[in-house]
Amino acid sequence: MKKNIQSVSETYICPKKAGYKFRSARKFHTPLYLYGVTGIGKTALILNNVNMKKCSYYSATTILADEINIEKKTTEHTVVIDDLQSLADSSQKEAYFEKIKELLGREDIWLILISRCPFPRWLLPLRAKYIFVEIEEEDFLFSLDEQIAYIEQFGFELPHEQHQAAWSIGGGNPLSLFFYVMENCNLERTIKRQWDYLEVHVYDQWDLQLQEFFMDVSVVEEFTVQLATMLTGRRDVEKLISQAEETGNFFEICGTNGIWRCRWPMRKSMQQRLRRRKTAEQIERLYYSAGLYYEINDQIPEALDMYEKYNDMDSISRLLTANARKNPSSGHYFELRRYYLELPDNIVENSPVLMAGLSLLQSMLMNIEESNRWYRALEKYAEEHTGSEKREARNRLLYLKIALPHTGSAGLIDIFKNADLLLRDRKAVLSEFSVTSNLPSLMNGGKDFCEWSKHDQELARGIGIPVAFVLGKYGKGLVPMALAESYLEKGQDIFEIFSLAEKGKMETDSGGKLEMFFVGVGLLAWLSVLNRDAEGAEKTLLSFRERAKKDAPNLLPNIDAFLCRVHLYMGKDVADWMSQAPDESREFCTMDRFRYLTKVRIYIQRGQYQAAYCLIQQILYYAKLMKRTYIYMEATLLLAIVQYRMNQPAWKETLQGCISRAEEYHFVRVLTREGLVLMQMLEKDKFIWQDAEYKNQVLTECRQMAEAYPFYLSEEGEEQIALSTNAVKILKLQAEGMASAAIAQSMKLSEATVKYHCRETYRKLGVKNKTAAIAEARRRKLI
Repeated sequence: MKKNIQSVSETYICPKKAGYKFRSARKFHTPLYLYGVTGIGKTALILNNVNMKKCSYYSATTILADEINIEKKTTEHTVVIDDLQSLADSSQKEAYFEKIKELLGREDIWLILISRCPFPRWLLPLRAKYIFVEIEEEDFLFSLDEQIAYIEQFGFELPHEQHQAAWSIGGGNPLSLFFYVMENCNLERTIKRQWDYLEVHVYDQWDLQLQEFFMDVSVVEEFTVQLATMLTGRRDVEKLISQAEETGNFFEICGTNGIWRCRWPMRKSMQQRLRRRKTAEQIERLYYSAGLYYEINDQIPEALDMYEKYNDMDSISRLLTANARKNPSSGHYFELRRYYLELPDNIVENSPVLMAGLSLLQSMLMNIEESNRWYRALEKYAEEHTGSEKREARNRLLYLKIALPHTGSAGLIDIFKNADLLLRDRKAVLSEFSVTSNLPSLMNGGKDFCEWSKHDQELARGIGIPVAFVLGKYGKGLVPMALAESYLEKGQDIFEIFSLAEKGKMETDSGGKLEMFFVGVGLLAWLSVLNRDAEGAEKTLLSFRERAKKDAPNLLPNIDAFLCRVHLYMGKDVADWMSQAPDESREFCTMDRFRYLTKVRIYIQRGQYQAAYCLIQQILYYAKLMKRTYIYMEATLLLAIVQYRMNQPAWKETLQGCISRAEEYHFVRVLTREGLVLMQMLEKDKFIWQDAEYKNQVLTECRQMAEAYPFYLSEEGEEQIALSTNAVKILKLQAEGMASAAIAQSMKLSEATVKYHCRETYRKLGVKNKTAAIAEARRRKLI
């Protein structure tokens, strides 16, 4: 039997957080500020917790400030001023400011202010002078248990799943629950009633300009001032946003990084209102304006989403064609794959640019047959057409011969020589290439050039100039950096590598591409790591990151992955990076390969061997299909490590295969970067080496890396180590670069005492030097 809802007090349940703050404010006679959307329970909290015989209640919507006159009381008297958000006129605000200031200064009055918005700007001077307890909108929301208690007092006994569904939609909002009970726990009718309530009792009370503003911006999930200006055609957007902030708590994000986002229920209400009050043509115009804004700002996926909303196929086709003219590093092929794959064949077959784009995209998606189908269609188009259309098709074919990911590097020397002649004779024009795919590598960038490394000096002399010419801006600094990377992988003279890398960076800085500069930065970072200076590598990458953030944000994901690799050597926590790493279980994006290889290493360190194994299998499939020799070697080595950790006998055979393949190219660093874990495996069994010098080079450098980074990829979860307060402080100062003498002076200890603490710390951590101690302490989160 359901109880009749007669009054608030009979059914009122005080939200735990709001009640706690209220009691705390009352106990210490602290001014109270409550805010939240309509129906959240602000006024109900006061009515059910304040002795109304000793309380004066005023609403700013009906009472002027000078009408509030409270006589001197001998006992504490509560004064409540509600609806502060309704004060729009500056003179009204000034009057209320003075009245509130007066009331705050009286010891016989406990002041409570209520509004729909967070603490307003015009009251901030008082907030700076007086301490307020603030009960925020979130504090009024019911927990799931509180919601169940509220509903059950009306005689409804619902299954837990239904309670959970109601809580997921309403989020514990009391008004939503009130309507839910009124509608006999029908969720669909509850949502409609809530929207109708907001429509009549909230939105209709707003200024018309504010109503129009929120309807217009509801077509986008979030907006900037510039986007809102373009949507509304108004120049006073910032003023309207400020007015909205003082009218209610409507924003989920309030200007963070220049971005605003409306709360989901409000946005949905505004979209409903928009559809009822504006014509289809007016709404289409809003979506077009939003799409145009995104297009101008190179936010292509967002622009396409807007154009798709009203089926603007002309704009969609135009955008996809423009994107197909870009290389995979600067374009949005993977993000836009749905739009490309939904294009009718008859539209694609009439555009050489779209045919080339589909061939490239299908190759990136590892659909080799489909990629070849569109390549053949483009060849046919070139045969059947003349003039500019034929030239466009032939230019695209030449581009694909070089750029298609699945074709590898075989035959590229002749293709580059031919392209060089065609370009110099002005018989061809090539679009910009993606040489690195935004990776810090040329040998393992857009394509795999391991085979070229076998003849690096000869090729640099023979075709270095033609290749650099064909690649245009990407050719700046290419030859010295390609040689530097080849030498780095082979473990050759470190000073020559430094020299070539710096030369390549200088050439790139003279009219080249920042993607190529990243290669030089990456080479120097790896040299620092190999030279036991992971901190130096981190500084190099962080410095470059600041530049890339401004000039080449497309590089940031791989810069962050590189930093994560360095942090693994340093023993730093990589949980933040892992939280935003690509999810291979949802989709495998070939452009994220460097990030996937980083993620595998974290899986290994965390002991998540099954996850590591599954991701490695995806990487191996990709590497084999797309002729990625280096990645195949690297993934095979990581597979051997996983098998070794899982006590699978196959690890020996897997590792032997990796060693033999790496030795074929004399690649040292693909092995030695794994340091201690590889050293342990090599010491467990005998392996076949063809070249004794190569074997010694690998073993020597593995030992050096093991000593420098003794806990790289080591399993987590070992015994906890307790260090004294002084020992931890000394370690922190060492990590900042301070010497023992300076630390002793800073801590007012003798240098001998500092050194004693250091020796004890090294012993407890199981390390032999300061660098290793700092890395291990960071890994264990001791500093």
